[in-house]
Parts: sequence; C-alpha cells; structure tokens
Amino acid sequence: MNIWIVLLIIAVVIAIVFAVLYFVGNKMQKKQEEQRAQLDEMAQTVSMLVIDKKRMKMTDAGFPKMIIDNIPKRAKMAKVPIVKVKIGPKITPLLCDEAIFDDVPVKTEVKAVISGIYITKIKNLRNVAPPEPEKKGIRAKLAKKSAQYLRK
Repeated sequence: MNIWIVLLIIAVVIAIVFAVLYFVGNKMQKKQEEQRAQLDEMAQTVSMLVIDKKRMKMTDAGFPKMIIDNIPKRAKMAKVPIVKVKIGPKITPLLCDEAIFDDVPVKTEVKAVISGIYITKIKNLRNVAPPEPEKKGIRAKLAKKSAQYLRK
C-alpha cells in the first residue's frame, strides 16, 4: 500500500513539473515571436562590405559603451557571432543571426537586411576581391611535375 502512495505522489509531482514547463515554454515562445516581429518591423536593406567574422564576447567586439551597458551580464560573457562590416565610410561591428553566420562571405560586398545592430538575412552576394589561390606544398608540386612528365 505504501509503494502505491509513493508512486502516486511521484506521478503528481511529475505532472505538475510538465504543466509548469508547458506554460513557461508557451510564454517564452510568444515573447520570441514578438521580438522577431519587432526585428522585422525595424529591418532595412543595406549594401555592406564584410571585412571579418568571428565568434567572440560582446565586450571584446568593439560595440559602443551604451550598447554594452544594456546587455545582461550572462550575455556579456557568452561568445556570439560578430561580423565586422564597412557601411559607407564607417567600419561597424554587427551581431549576426546564428542561422546565417556560416553563409556570410568574408571580404565580399553583400546586400543584407539589418535591424539595429543585428544582421537577419543576406539577400545577394557580389565578390570584391578574387579568392586567394591555394598554397601548395612541395609534395603537391612534385606530384604535379611527375604527372606532367608521365604524360609526355
């Protein structure tokens, strides 16, 4: 009899935990949707030259002091995707959406949708500098020469 009471209490506690997680999850999802709608509302398309991209702490990225003061302490320590871009004559660090960070080309002019200091989409790409040729080692050079010799 005691074992059934213990199992019933454990089942009730688990049900309460799941209910709390469900409601908290819904609340966080609604909040995220509101933030996404606000980002989309403020979005503008800008042509920019991507200079560099890295994952680094917000404090090391070179943002103005006013922006860093408004960031929660936990977010200051986390590494976030930062893209350094040149918009007009000004070089600016911008935050990048995690989903498109790997697609952002370096040393290339792109049209991107930005909302404040946040890059949300990349529209089109245009190369400014040609890609650097691959550096070959001695072994690759010798293999190429031997292949040319064998063809003759």
